[in-house]
Amino acid sequence: MKNFALIGAAGYIAPRHMQAISATGNNLVAAFDPNDSVGIIDSHFPDSNFFTEFERFDRHLDKLRRANDAKKVDFVSICSPNYLHDSHMRFALRSGADAICEKPLVLNPWNIDGLKEIEKDTGKKVSTILQLRVHPAIQALREKIQSGNSNSKQDVQLTYITSRGQWYLQSWKGDEKKSGGIATNIGVHFFDMLHFVFGALQDNKVHYSSETKAAGYLEYEKARVQWFLSVDAEDVPKSLHAKGQRTYRSITVGGEEIEFSGGFTDLHIRSYEEILAGRGFGLEENRTAIETVAAIRTLAPLGKTGDYHPFLNSI
Repeated sequence: MKNFALIGAAGYIAPRHMQAISATGNNLVAAFDPNDSVGIIDSHFPDSNFFTEFERFDRHLDKLRRANDAKKVDFVSICSPNYLHDSHMRFALRSGADAICEKPLVLNPWNIDGLKEIEKDTGKKVSTILQLRVHPAIQALREKIQSGNSNSKQDVQLTYITSRGQWYLQSWKGDEKKSGGIATNIGVHFFDMLHFVFGALQDNKVHYSSETKAAGYLEYEKARVQWFLSVDAEDVPKSLHAKGQRTYRSITVGGEEIEFSGGFTDLHIRSYEEILAGRGFGLEENRTAIETVAAIRTLAPLGKTGDYHPFLNSI
């Protein structure tokens, strides 16, 4: 049994990490969040220590580390706001623990280089949640693409609309400096998946960008991709929106829909199993996706020119 600590216990994604820690037979000994709405802990680890002040959390982990090997924290799981991931991974490594970090790993690719130096200094490791890489449907698609004609490129269309209320833009997620913007916050794991399936990134264009939606074009070794991401319910196709549907996810390859809606609830458990078995995804596996979203953040939108996503016609 490994001892875990958790940073960001009140966040949206934290319960999946608690569930994964429990399902893999391990123990959450300490959790931190400045917000104390963390009753979900009782469903998994009612005896876990909880802190709302980082300094006390830091002191507690240090006391456990100095006590004996049985009590020290082996892993720190990081579910904090995106802009704090870099700092919290550094804290974990310097505290003598390995880190498991939610997406996006960091906001800018140069942060990866700094983390690699700290890994070298401490002998500890960063692993990340790239959950689509362990999805059976995505793994099957990758195998099919990689074993196909090496000279051909697939036409791919990625559409992801996950509606958010008024709160979204008032939270840290609506602040580009903290979240990285729409493409980073809701799209980085899709961009990682595209790289994982279709190979090296060759071209990156942005056609549209706002606080609530973005669209562009990516070209990989084996694919030409039109993408559209949004948190605006009005972007859900009208026929589905009329029925009350607020989320729409579609990936087509060569005009054929890739069905991967099922199995999402277990992907964090699968990710933890791989990490604990020494097969997790480290810093370098994240580089292409982080470079992709960092560039999207700075590229000037081209408008409706070239190979743009058809959903732009409705904006």
